[in-house]
Amino acid sequence: MKVSKNLLLVYLLTHAASAYAAPAALPVAPHAVLSIDTSAPSKPASPMLYGGFIEHFHRQIYGGLFEPGSPLADERGFRKDVIAAMKELKLSVVRWPGGCFVSGYHWKDGVGKNRKPVPDPVWGVSDPNTFGTDEFVEWCQLVGCEPYICTNAGNGTPQEMKEWVEYCNGTTGKFADMRKAGGHEKPFNVNLWSIGNENYGPWEIGRKDADKWGPLVDQSALLMRQADPTITLVAAATKKEDWSLPLLAAAGKHLQYIAVHQYWLGFWSKNQMPVFKDVIKSSAGPETTIQTMIGILEKAGCRGRVKIAFDEWNLRGWHHPGFPRKKVLEPDDKEGADYVAKREISDIAAQYTMSDALFCACFFNACLRHCEDVGMSNIAPIVNTRGPLFVHPTGIVKRAHFHTIAMYANLLHHHVGTIDVTSSEYGSGKQAIPAIDSVATVDDTGKHWAVALVNRSPDHVARCTITLDTKPLEGSLDATFLVGDSTEAYNDVEHPTRVVPERKKLTFTKGTAELPAHSLTIVHFTAP
Repeated sequence: MKVSKNLLLVYLLTHAASAYAAPAALPVAPHAVLSIDTSAPSKPASPMLYGGFIEHFHRQIYGGLFEPGSPLADERGFRKDVIAAMKELKLSVVRWPGGCFVSGYHWKDGVGKNRKPVPDPVWGVSDPNTFGTDEFVEWCQLVGCEPYICTNAGNGTPQEMKEWVEYCNGTTGKFADMRKAGGHEKPFNVNLWSIGNENYGPWEIGRKDADKWGPLVDQSALLMRQADPTITLVAAATKKEDWSLPLLAAAGKHLQYIAVHQYWLGFWSKNQMPVFKDVIKSSAGPETTIQTMIGILEKAGCRGRVKIAFDEWNLRGWHHPGFPRKKVLEPDDKEGADYVAKREISDIAAQYTMSDALFCACFFNACLRHCEDVGMSNIAPIVNTRGPLFVHPTGIVKRAHFHTIAMYANLLHHHVGTIDVTSSEYGSGKQAIPAIDSVATVDDTGKHWAVALVNRSPDHVARCTITLDTKPLEGSLDATFLVGDSTEAYNDVEHPTRVVPERKKLTFTKGTAELPAHSLTIVHFTAP
């Protein structure tokens, strides 16, 4: 961040003797100074930053968004309450069907009228295949989001990828006729396609070495574009140069995005429930990852043409001890069955607190600050497991981070403005991060602003000074707050509204306002 030293000096002189100053034995209350230049150019932000991901895992699909026979579902089996919640998020794009699942998934098993259950070698269960390509596209249409299909680069082939594109987007030929026979005369026109998922990982079916991955992506892209030359292509990448640079050298000419996955707290095998102070230290991680990926794009000579897609991200990694695997779970494997049952741990509501809500806000702030390079993000998943929406047989619960996403999608504007920021620190030494994390957005006219402010401090009210073209903000302004009654506040079936946004005024005096501890605030104002 660019630091405005003059503004900091003004702030410190103005408030040196103010009432908020803490006794010497206590930590100094957080403070930040933001200077907005309305004449500086703004940058457009992609609406696909507020996207989701859904995988054939646990109850994300079956018993999540798709539950035929439920009184809460429509005639096709889609949960109507889930669709309404996704519309509240203005969900822009959803990635499917995986995830690790896709490296053992063959799309033809999930289309047509004579579908049969198939054992899933990755997650140790049987997939009924009642939710396939047709259902995914239909669900996206009901939600109003763009479908994003991830292809099988594990035990699948480039030809299979091409045929999937033909099935979705073709007007004539064998696979277009297959789609029509299933009742869909018009093409689905799926634009977004990913080649593979985490194929660098030893956990993945069909893992590829770096020298093999680029040529495979190149071959797959050529075939897929034979089926539809207009599609947008993404390929699995990592933060490691020895994987991503060979990929971009071999196939970068075909790609519009490289995909990076990150879960900042990896609780795959041992589930943990750390407190807010330990979790919030991770909230500066997205900024670091983005800068690393930008460096890779620069080195490859692709920056500006290829963007970053966080098409799997979350604070917490999914809990799946003993998995993923590469072969079907045997019926007598009791240990494996026990591991499958332990996925229920992800349903414990007390895990999803204000730390998840504020981490999400900091993630979006980082993406927006780098919106010229980050074009898409997909929280993993969007429903159940670690997702912002918990779905159960009789209803839904909007977890704390659901409200963060809703606030960003609905309350911020579509351009990112230029601001100078300085902030006191939270933490100490190498673990110190800005106590106040912020981003400023503006509408097309350049007049109407919305600023997102995250007070990372668990205990202290923060003071934030905002100037607009060197003039301090004044008066009571419209604002929306997300803050729990404690850092560990969460929503559950019995108490679904313990953490919810609240709209009220935020008063600025001589440019300064107070932000509640452990809070997200979005404030609106108009430039003169």
